[in-house]
Amino acid sequence: MVHLLIRWLLAPLARFLYRPDVSGAERIPLEGPIIFASNHRAALDTAVIPMVAPRVVRFLGKAEYFTGTGFRGRMMARFVSALGYVPVERGNAQAGLSALEAARKVLDAGEAFGIYPEGTRSLDGRLHRGHTGVAALALATGARVVPVALAGTENLQPGGRKIPRICRITVTFGEPLDFSRYEGMENSPAIRRAVTDEVMYAISELSGQEYVDRYHKRPGEAA
Repeated sequence: MVHLLIRWLLAPLARFLYRPDVSGAERIPLEGPIIFASNHRAALDTAVIPMVAPRVVRFLGKAEYFTGTGFRGRMMARFVSALGYVPVERGNAQAGLSALEAARKVLDAGEAFGIYPEGTRSLDGRLHRGHTGVAALALATGARVVPVALAGTENLQPGGRKIPRICRITVTFGEPLDFSRYEGMENSPAIRRAVTDEVMYAISELSGQEYVDRYHKRPGEAA
């Protein structure tokens, strides 16, 4: 019920209000496993991509979103489930492996999964070096990778604004990337890096962002 409410009421309403400029949606395969690999400008990116994609897109979500108690906790669990979030534990030594395994299950089921190869939001507007999780997933599952470029989402909630303001949003989907030529080579670090770099180059071409060949530091991390 919540899923239907989001898909058939809230999503069309959001598209009507924000009128995102979307291009390349016709390139998206409508069947089979695909990975949406996007630049990351704002927390709301995870809502924007499913809002305009012609498929249900699943993202990883903190496990605590699904385990709240009371009425509010139950409603939160239903809401994030309806949005397509997949619960995953974070903050422990196995978190990275758990995240990849959860994502792989989505792709093995023939669904669409969204990922931000940079690993965190870009605080300087530039596109940073991608982590190789996107390559590991593509090589292990055979899923094609659809590069995505977002622009304007960083202006939706400036200064911690609670209600997103109306502003121009652009979403560009690129040609799906097929890495089947590397079948059976998913354990090679060099191949994973090459695949990731190809994905990041495609995102850079779509977004026009300056590319920085180093990982983006999260807030609070040493330079």
